[in-house]
Amino acid sequence: MKRETLQEAQRWLIHARDEFQDADELRLRGRFYLALFHFQQATEKALKAFLYSVAGSEEIFFTHSVYELMQWAKEAAPEFEQVQKAVKLDQYYIATRYPNSLPGGVPSRFYTDPEEAQEAMELAQAVLEMVEGLLSER
Repeated sequence: MKRETLQEAQRWLIHARDEFQDADELRLRGRFYLALFHFQQATEKALKAFLYSVAGSEEIFFTHSVYELMQWAKEAAPEFEQVQKAVKLDQYYIATRYPNSLPGGVPSRFYTDPEEAQEAMELAQAVLEMVEGLLSER
């Protein structure tokens, strides 16, 4: 792997870790709608870190979809199948941020389930750990 490719992957992974930590702090404070969004974001960025490590820094990933990124990641490393459930996090990309994304609802009042936030945290954590492990092997 080229040095600049590894550096780009590491930049994305550092940001993913930081965003995961922020999301978990929000979860612990009961700000579930924000935590859910940031768990999705941390997962997206972790997957992009991995993809930069295999595709190179010249590749630009415009999608924000964990599902799409996961499909590409599985092509490069089939072990991502083990964390496939994380694609569920895509449901939090828009619905947690905009009142008009929930008919008649407000995200900050709709997302109130600590178990839902716990599950999102675990899904994101599994992807981050997999990416960290794969990048450490490179």
